[in-house]
Amino acid sequence: MLPQAGDFAQEVQVLSELLETWPADQWDRATQFKQWSANDIVRHLHFWNEAADWSVSDPQALQARLAQFRAASQRGEGMRVLESQMVKASGLALLALWRDFALDMAERWQALDPRQRVEWAGPSMSARSSITARQMETWAHGQALFDLRGWDRPESARLLNIVVLGVNTFGWSHSVRGQTVPPAMPRVELTGPAGEDWHFGESGPAGLVQGSALGFAQVVTQTRHVQDTDLRVSGDVARHWMAHAQCFAGRAQMPPAPGQRSQAKRG
Repeated sequence: MLPQAGDFAQEVQVLSELLETWPADQWDRATQFKQWSANDIVRHLHFWNEAADWSVSDPQALQARLAQFRAASQRGEGMRVLESQMVKASGLALLALWRDFALDMAERWQALDPRQRVEWAGPSMSARSSITARQMETWAHGQALFDLRGWDRPESARLLNIVVLGVNTFGWSHSVRGQTVPPAMPRVELTGPAGEDWHFGESGPAGLVQGSALGFAQVVTQTRHVQDTDLRVSGDVARHWMAHAQCFAGRAQMPPAPGQRSQAKRG
């Protein structure tokens, strides 16, 4: 069984409930994330949910989609161009398309062996890692939408999956930038949404990261600069990590500048 698939379903439901209230004339309004709109974000999520699902159900379809993506990149086309060509729906029709597919996928994936290997754009990964990545993408891109509306997202213990992904990509955050991975990870001490104590690593010279699980997840997904969270960071290794943490695949990305992304005030 794959319990992370149920957490992915919860993440989809939470974002879906926000989007069900989205004003009809606001689906193309720019967010703070690269000026992407709600239409852009939901198309992106659906496009890559399909690809991830095909890694189990139709590997040839996955490879065809990856080939389309690489060809578009070589032509200099942005990701949004290809995704808008492949996913034509918008607004409430897009919401239904994304939500229904994602929830069906989550239900089917719950029966998978978490250790099953699945193909992806880079190295293969476990089914557990793949569905956790889908939850992380949903959560991270959803942040821009919650920010735009000025709403607090209902969090739960499902956030632990994203925290663990952030911890597990300590080395990746360095290697993706061509940097030497420090020999030891800083200690991480976080408080979960319901007051849980989530601790990782050992105390030592690498330093310490303390604060809310929400703040840590925002930093490792690059939806907030560390200075815009409640995290308390000490030690050179810990400070360097939190300045460029990246829990997602692809090329190295710069986190937002201090104050660049924040929750809109509700009028």
